[in-house]
Order: sequence, then structure tokens, then C-alpha cells
Amino acid sequence: MRKRPCWHMIRFLNANTAAVGEAMVEMAPADGGLYRRGFAGDTFNTAWHMAQALGQQARVGYVTRVGCDSISESFVAELRADSLDATHVGRDPQRNMGLYLIELDGVERHFHYWRSASAARQLAADRGALQAAFSGAGLIHLSGITLAILAPEHRENLFAALTLARQSGTVVSFDPNIRPRLWKSLDEVRQVIPRALANCDIALPSFDDEKLVWGDAHPSATIARLVGQGAVEVAVKDGAGPIAYWAEGAGAVLPTPVVGSICDTTGAGDAFNAGYLAARLIGQSPAKAVTVGQQFSGRVIQHYGARIPKSAIPALP
Repeated sequence: MRKRPCWHMIRFLNANTAAVGEAMVEMAPADGGLYRRGFAGDTFNTAWHMAQALGQQARVGYVTRVGCDSISESFVAELRADSLDATHVGRDPQRNMGLYLIELDGVERHFHYWRSASAARQLAADRGALQAAFSGAGLIHLSGITLAILAPEHRENLFAALTLARQSGTVVSFDPNIRPRLWKSLDEVRQVIPRALANCDIALPSFDDEKLVWGDAHPSATIARLVGQGAVEVAVKDGAGPIAYWAEGAGAVLPTPVVGSICDTTGAGDAFNAGYLAARLIGQSPAKAVTVGQQFSGRVIQHYGARIPKSAIPALP
């Protein structure tokens, strides 16, 4: 694998993006105690926001696997209607999409999942299909959830496809997004996540996850560890706290603006990732990308569910 030292300046081959992971049926709270059906999932949320923000500036595709049922058909139709490339959405006649329900405690959220038979668990079963999906992309985005739902042999397929893509110059971004219930143990997390970091250029972790798994005392410790494991750029999300980031051989901290009228914190980190990555793809500096990511995350928590309404998506600089 080509080495990319910590002072490397990231350059994208192009702005085309392939996000890989699991999209699920989302049941989100609505007015009057009702629930609204939608589709969500960490990397899907990021890809969707990127596609809306970038418009004609880039092709954003989603790499996953769904069923052959009517709900899966609705998901693929929505992808296409919202200008995402669905070319590499595989179909599984034996499985369906997973489902989750959001329960709110004030503005904080709790999730209830039904995903054990999710078709997305087979998204990396075919190494050749993954390589085809990644071919020609300037950016590949994945997460710890992407890794957690895969069988070990399928993770190997994914790592191999990422290695090949990076050898061709593709940039890989990775959000560790650690959900302990998806892993056999935290020991498994500690074995797998470093392998993903060795295959990525941009790391977008959440500090509470890093503190839980690695015992990091401060976001600066997270940055030092991830840069040591191969990341070139790092932006550490910390809820309403400041964003600590590292890029082009130097670190800095930017305060997070206060957000009013918060109603649901679902998807804040995914929206930050979208704003950050979209800004970087169009040539903005890492510092500017952090502020754009903060705008996206601040906007999504003012609405129910994991995605910002199209009419409220911030404009890119």
C-alpha cells in the first residue's frame, strides 16, 4: 500500500463519492405521537446530504444491499429521485432491509433495532463487485457500523477493495462510529478498527466512542493515536463541544456554535461528516470544512429524524 505521511496534503482525483454501508427503514417521531417512515443509516445519511449539497458538482453513489420487496423498491426509487447513484445497490431475494425506531427522551434519542436479517450484511460478499463499485471514485466513505455488520471474511473483501482503490489514488474517509451491541466484544472492536484506520486518509471519530474503547483522556489524544495509525486528516466530534482537528501537519480547535430550537439529535455526526467531506471535495480548507460540518450538524438537530429537509440544507461556500 502506498504510504501517506501525516504531512501529506489530500488531493482528490475527482469529487465522485461512493459511500458504503447499511441503510435501514427509519421510524422517526412525528407530531401527535405518530411515527414517520423514512430511510436512514449512518453512511447513507452522509451520502444523502452530500448529494443534495453538491448537486451537479459530483456523483454520489451508495453501495449496499437490500431486498426485492416493495419497501426496498421504495428505497431505491428514493435514492434515484434524490440524485444518488443506485448502480451498486445489490438485491437479495432472501433478505429485507433492517428497521429501527427512534425513541426520544427530551431531545436525546434512543434506538430500537430489528436488523439481524438485514440484506446489507451481505454487501461485501463479492470482492469483485466492491472493486467495481469503488472504481473511479475520488472518495470512498465508510464507518464502523459498515464493518460491524459484516462477517469476518467479508471484512477482508472490503479491506482488499479499499487497498486497491487507495493504490489508484482514491481518498478513503472513515467514521469509527462504534456501536458496542453490533460487535462480539470491545476486544473485537480493538482488533478491527485499527485495520480500517490503516486503510483510510480522513478519520471522523466521535470523542465519546474513542474514550469508551481506547480510554482517550482528551480529543488531542484521539488525534495523536489516529495519526499514528495512518490517518492524514482527523476531525474529532464532541457533541456541543469544540471540534479538534489535524490536517496538513498541524492541529487546531474550533468552537461549536450554540444551536437553538433543538428537537432531535439523531444524525448530527453523520451530517457533520457530510458537510466536512463535501466542502473538502470542492476545494475548501480543512478549517472551512469543519465550519461547514458544524452548520450541517446544527441544522439536522433542529428537525426530527436523521436527515435535514431539502429546503433547509445549508449551501456550500
